[in-house]
Amino acid sequence: MTELILLAVFAALAWLWWDSMQAREAAVGAARAACESEGLQFLDDTVGIASIRPARNADGRLLLQRAYDFEFSDTGDNRIRGSVVTLGQRVILLRLLPRPPAEVIPLH
Repeated sequence: MTELILLAVFAALAWLWWDSMQAREAAVGAARAACESEGLQFLDDTVGIASIRPARNADGRLLLQRAYDFEFSDTGDNRIRGSVVTLGQRVILLRLLPRPPAEVIPLH
């Protein structure tokens, strides 16, 4: 009986690892494509997990929703944070928020 429980736990952990790698690859691809289409530099060529939680898709199926952070640059000498959210292995949200231009304050 103990062997069966250990085998089930091992199988669940293996599935979680595999599913996480697939979702991460989707997030990296989406971030890279978004940066390329906007003329931005995708820094470090990776994303980092920010959160993971259960969520339901449009069909009511329970999946894991993961949020990833990444950094990009618009000038080459700065780092701006972006984010990608996946539901299962599908990207559902991608945020690129470059810094607004510096406000000019008149001195007179």
